[in-house]
Order: sequence, then structure tokens, then C-alpha cells
Amino acid sequence: VDVDECLDNNGGCQQICVNTMGSYECQCKEGFFLSDNQHTCIHRSIEGMNCMNKDHGCAHICRETPKGGVACECRPGFELAKNQKDCKLTCNYGNGGCQHTCDDTDTGPVCGCHQKYALHSDGRTCIEKDEAAIESSEYNATSVADVDKRVKRRLLMETCAVNNGGCDRTCKDTATGVRCSCPVGFTLQPDGKTCKDIDECLVNNGGCDHFCRNTVGSFECSCQKGYKLLTDERTCQDIDECSFERTCDHTCINYPGSFECLCHKGYTLYGLTHCGDIDECSISNGSCDFRCLNTMGSYECVCPPGKKLHWNKKDCVEMVKCLPNAKPTPKAQLVCSKTGGIESCFLSCPSNTLFVPDSENSYTLSCGVPVQHGKAQPRRNSTLPSCSDSPAPPIKQKARFKIKDAKCHLRPRSKEKTKDSGKQAVSDNCQVTFVNLKCDSSKKKRRGRKSPSKEVSHITAEFEVEMKSEEVSDTCNIDCVRKRMEQKLQTAIKTLRKSINKQQFYIQFSGTEYEVAQKPAKATEGHEACSTGQVLQDGKCVTCSTGTFYSGEHKQCVPCSPGTYQDTEGQLTCEPCPSNDGQGVTGARNVSECGGKDDHFLFLGQCSPGHYSSDGFKPCTVCPLGTYQPEPGRTLCFPCGGGLVTKYEGAVSFQDCETKVHCSPGHYYNSTTHRCIRCPVGTYQPEFGQNYCITCPGNTSTDFDGSTNVTHCKNQHCGGELGDYTGYIESPNYPGDYPANVECIWNINPPPKRRILIVVPEIFLPIEDECGDVLVMRKSASPTSITTYETCQTYERPIAFTSRSRKLWIQFKSNEGNSGKGFQVPYVTYDEDYQQLIEDIVRDGRLYASENHQEILKDKKLIKALFDVLAHPQNYFKYTAQESKEMFPRSFIKLLRSKVSRFLRPYK
Repeated sequence: VDVDECLDNNGGCQQICVNTMGSYECQCKEGFFLSDNQHTCIHRSIEGMNCMNKDHGCAHICRETPKGGVACECRPGFELAKNQKDCKLTCNYGNGGCQHTCDDTDTGPVCGCHQKYALHSDGRTCIEKDEAAIESSEYNATSVADVDKRVKRRLLMETCAVNNGGCDRTCKDTATGVRCSCPVGFTLQPDGKTCKDIDECLVNNGGCDHFCRNTVGSFECSCQKGYKLLTDERTCQDIDECSFERTCDHTCINYPGSFECLCHKGYTLYGLTHCGDIDECSISNGSCDFRCLNTMGSYECVCPPGKKLHWNKKDCVEMVKCLPNAKPTPKAQLVCSKTGGIESCFLSCPSNTLFVPDSENSYTLSCGVPVQHGKAQPRRNSTLPSCSDSPAPPIKQKARFKIKDAKCHLRPRSKEKTKDSGKQAVSDNCQVTFVNLKCDSSKKKRRGRKSPSKEVSHITAEFEVEMKSEEVSDTCNIDCVRKRMEQKLQTAIKTLRKSINKQQFYIQFSGTEYEVAQKPAKATEGHEACSTGQVLQDGKCVTCSTGTFYSGEHKQCVPCSPGTYQDTEGQLTCEPCPSNDGQGVTGARNVSECGGKDDHFLFLGQCSPGHYSSDGFKPCTVCPLGTYQPEPGRTLCFPCGGGLVTKYEGAVSFQDCETKVHCSPGHYYNSTTHRCIRCPVGTYQPEFGQNYCITCPGNTSTDFDGSTNVTHCKNQHCGGELGDYTGYIESPNYPGDYPANVECIWNINPPPKRRILIVVPEIFLPIEDECGDVLVMRKSASPTSITTYETCQTYERPIAFTSRSRKLWIQFKSNEGNSGKGFQVPYVTYDEDYQQLIEDIVRDGRLYASENHQEILKDKKLIKALFDVLAHPQNYFKYTAQESKEMFPRSFIKLLRSKVSRFLRPYK
């Protein structure tokens, strides 16, 4: 029985499928013609006759001539007729349809018969001469005896030579007459002649893991989405999408049959696999008291001049305010002493320290907090309000030091050196408010001179010393005190310069002394694998995490002791907590963990949401009516605005404000006009009753205003990588839906003597969209240039084709209507000597016939391997026969092997 191929996915035809006996063919609508892959349709353009045009008139094969126009060829076993278009059958094809002998003549094949046989009236089959005589007498004899004789004679003469002995399939002559048999996959019926297909799927699902589909004489296994069929053609294995390149921007997690992408902290997912920075400032101003500054993966709150950031990193507090139970922050101290004529200096850093390794041979180190006079924020906000009020500007000094023959490596000082005794102080302790040190030993070549072979390290140091108003007296006014302090600082810097020259300058963190720079000889002595702030773990250098500090003494990461915390990686000390009473947990990762952690990691002494106090600690006041506070440990409550009140005191979100209208998702409430306003383009709001819209992550935007979900945020960038040998193009925001009104143009221009092969694994364009979204591949931007491929529909079956022009201009356009997932289309360029072979392969229906073969063209790893060999045939030898067997099903290898050997046969 004829199979209607058109019932299965329209036979793979893009437009019209027509079933024929034993086969099917694709046709196109008006204005389109069938491309030579026989499945997809191309928009008809006005140009000279070519083979892409269905009306080329060739019965079998059409070839384009170099000058334009077409030439026809015939399939093996046929000859071109006189009209140069039709094909005549010859005896080479199926013995010309003759049962016995065949002879070629001008009019076509003429059949003949063996001895004792005569040609039947159909001009093809042969019958025994006696029977021929009976048939020619047109069965005049009607007597029973005659008929009886004829039946006997028939039994006697039944032979495989005549009509295949009446067998459906295989016929064998035996002493008792003919014996029929059936091929594998069929069973012989009781009549002894007919073969019937076996439905293998009925028994044990045909041995298939997932799905079994019966075919004539065989069956086919296939798998659920997210699984691939192994080469035993039975077993299904999960596809590990995370092993592919470019699956996820950040973190990929593979699940059986699927996968999930996750983003780093401060980033959010869009387009299913991409990560974009969250603009926290668009969400209620990042909850900042004053101004919010978005950064990649994070954000910062900024305060106006004269105010500083509270330890909760959000509120702004007056500079002079002190925490009620806080002790003054321990200051940095520069202590210099002289031993046996050698000056040595120590800088101790008890709080507000920041160590930043800029590169292998340079680092920056700051200690203390610079005094702000309306200037920009320091790099690291002090978490403690300073208890000394200093209205006068500080004393600042900058100095540059040079250390010859030493490298900027901050390393713990060796024990034997510290056993010095008989120290004699040169200067009394110099209290420093802020120190910023930069050590750099990157080589700089000088022009004109021969660059010195020795390494030189430069240290730039900035010092700030606070003016002490208590030292002002009748004998010495403020200017006099300032001069004294400036001199004191200068003397200290002089001594420091001497100590640096003698390599006797150390910095103290957490009780460990560090050398600022080291001579190479020292460095090689105990060459350490990792730089300061990092430890060796499983052969890799790992930076000390938050909640710990790097102890130079023990060369390991040590958790912060109770009463201290550390919120930055790779530091050399921990910061003291605001209360300074030495209580709390070990390993506090931020100031809010100082007082200990409860179930919610909340600071036990902090004000809870809906409450506030002057310092964020208990005792707290309830947020009054008309205000709310969603976060713990705050010093203020946010007003609802517009004279709105809250349902109750202690409100924790804007949704508790009694707005005049209730806004739905995609809108925000304007407290001035008391109306709901649609979220502008590039923002979204998934919740009811909010007073803000969230900005889309990264470089994404929305197609329209009033968006309710982050999935509406789409990247507009046209994706892809265009290489000389392999590459790919992809629709913007793939695999998420592409944006509206986008136009992408790609140009593939392969190196000389190379042609392009393209595989479209699948393409998703909305069908109901009157061809609004189109992907077209042409020779150039000109609409009349040779077109290779054009589609405006979803097409889930893969297709491979060669470009009809050497170069390709590819355009993708979308309208404002519906959108889809789009496409990711890989391509490879191959040596034009293989043109015939490649075309032979991609035009063979068997390449697309089975689901297994279709899955190969969708399998990113297999396509990569195939493309690798097509682009660089010598890479074929990288794959062993065993590997190939494990990669591709037998039927696929068989298909390729036959074509390759036929292609290479002329050279044998």
C-alpha cells in the first residue's frame, strides 16, 4: 500500500506536498519556485532561466551553463532525447522493463524472450509458447477439459522466470515448484506468495528506549526532546547542553532532558541563557537615602557633601555623629626607630584597610579614611562614624620613593629579622588619618639610554594627618599648630625615606609585619606559588573569601575573630565592628553580621523592617503613618508621597500606602498625579501596586511599553561569528524571542577557491505573520541577485544546502507583529574541488528521511565534527574508525561512504 508521506510533517515540504505512488513531491505557491533541495521554496525574481526555476524543463537533472541558461542531463540508465530536455529509457535501467532480453533501438528498449517463450501482448513479459497459442485463440475453447488441461500445464510450467513465480519478493525454483520467501521485517502469508510487514513496535516497544515508529520492512527509534539516540539506534542518552560552547553566559546546570542557566550575584537572566547587570538603582533608588550609583554586578549609595555613609551602606549620617557605644576608630600609626644607626619604620593599620593587587608586580594599599570636604567618595566607605570632629582641613603630603633592585611583593617579614633589640625612637608616634600607598615595579624602557638591567620599584605614598584642635593654645594658634604638624610629618617622611632605602620599612596587619618590596634574591629563597591574599587549593591559587583574612604568619585564610568582620576578598586584616566590644560571631562577612546571626542572618540588635532609629540599632521607633521601611537596620522611613497615608504604623512596603488607584503589573503609581502610568520602553514591573519600574538588565530593551516581565527584555544585537572556515549567524536575543522591527545583515566572504555549505537545524518564525519576519540568503543586497534560501516560516526539520553564489549576503528582518525564537545557523566553507560530492550528499533525500539523520544535523557536537572535516579534510585522521562509529549511526556512515567512494572512484 502506498505510504502518504504528506501526512508526516507535510513531507518536509515548505509549502505544498503532493503524494504520488511510491513517493511524493513538493510544490510551491504562485510567485515561488522549488529550490534544488526539492523541499524549500524561493521567491521568484525576474532573471534569466536557471535551475532553481521549476520551469527549466529538464526531465531529470538540470545544470547551469557558465554563460547563464540551463543544460539538461539524465539519470544513469537514461539518454537525453532529441529535444535536449526529455530522457529516454535504455536497457541499462531496470533491464528496460523487459522480463528476459532487452535491446536498445532509436525508439527505445525492445524486449525479447528466451527459447520456448513468446512475448506477451504487453510487450514486456514472456509466456510459454503453448500458452501463447491458447491465449491467441482468444480462449475460444470453453470445454471443461480444455480448462483442466490449462491448469495442469500452468502448474507444471510455474517457474521463477515467469512473473517471479507469483511471489511478492524472493522466488526460488525447487523440484516441487516455486518457493516464495520474504526479507527481514516481513512474514509470508498463508497463500505462500504474499509478504506482510511486521510491526516490530508491538513487541517490547521494538527495544527502543523512548519512541518506536513502524516503517515498511523495519522500524525506527527516536527520543524525547533533550535526549539523543546513540549509535545502537535504540538507546536514548541525555544531551549535556552544558558541554556545548556558548550555552549559558554564566553558570550552566544540566538536567536529564533539559538544562538551566544561572547568573552571578547582581545579574539577572534574560533570553533564557543570557545574563545582564541588574540596575538596582531603578528599584526604589536602590533603597538609598540620597543618590544611587549602579555598577556592573552591584551598586553603591552616595551621600551629599558634609555627610557620610552609615555602616548599613545606604543611609547618610552627619559626619560628627558618634555611635552611642562606639569607641573611636583606632588610627593608623607611623612609628620609626633607630637601631645601630639603621632607621626602620612601621606603619600599623588597625582599621579601614584595603589591599588591591593591581598586577603581578604592583599593588595599592590604603589605610584609614580620607577626610572629605565635599569631594568624591573614597574607594571604600568607612563603616564607622568618626568620633573626632575635625572642621579644619587635614594636612596632606605626597612623597615618591625609589627602591633599587627590588620587586613590589608584599610578603611577610622573615622571623629572624624581627629579633632586633635596643631600639631607640627617632620620632614619636605619628598618628595618620589616611595613607594611600602604591608600589609599582613594572619595567619602563627609557628612550635614548640603555635601560638599566636592575629592577626599580617606585612607591608613591599619600599621607593625611588630622588637625588637632585641642593643641591650639594662647601661645600657638591654629596656623602654628598646622606648621608644627607639617614639620612633624615631613620629618617622619625623611626618616621613612632612609628606612626604605635600607629596606627597613614594614607594614603591620593583624600582628604580622610585611615587607613592602623584596630583592629578587630573597624572593627566590622561598619562592611562593601564590601572591599575598591567596592560598594554594587543589593546585590553584584561591583568594581568601569574605569573612576571612590572609595571615602572612600562617600563610592561610583565617576567619575574622568575634567583634571584627571582612566584606572584601583577599584582605590582610579584618575590620573592627561598630560596637567594638569583641562580641559576635567568628567569620562575619559584613557589618550586619557583627552582632551575631539569627535564622535570617540579621543583626540581632538591628531595627527590624517597619522600624528605624538614629543609628539603625535598638531601641527602635515604629515608622509613622504615611511612611514605610522594607529593610532592617535603617535610620529613616520612606514617605509614601503625595500626602498618602498607610493602613497602619510600621509599614514595610509602598504597597501598604493607601493609593487612590490600584496599579496592575506593567504600571507604576505616580504619587504626584495619583495615576497609574505604563512602564516606559526598556523597563518592566511584574508586581501590583508598585511605585517604580525596573530597568531591563544589561543592554536589553522591550518591544513596547507596559511590560510585565523580564522576558520582555530583549537584546537587539545581531549575533554570530563569521570565520573564514566555519562560523554561525543567530537572531538577536537567541534562544529567547527576537525583538520587533530589527534588521540584521551578515556577509560571508570565503577565501579564494572555497564554497559555502549551510545547515539550518531549525528556524522559528511566527506563521500567522503574513511573511512579516524573513530570513533571506542572496549573492548581494540587490533583490535580483541569485537567491540561495528564503523563508518566513517555522521549519523544525533540518535542511542542508550549498550556496549558489561564492559570497553570501544574509538579511533577517522582523516587523512589529509577533515574534519567535528565531535561529542559529552554522556554516562551513569547503574546497571547491569537493563541490560535486557535497551537493550529491545534501541533495539526497536519505539525508533527511529518518529522524536519526535529522537529529545529526541538529546535534551541535556532530555538526562541529563534520564541519571540522569539511573545512580541513586532513582533520579526518584525528578521528579513529571507532570514534566515528560511536558518533554516527551506521545508516549515515553507509550513505556517506557510498557517495565518497563513488566520488573518488575516477582516481583509483
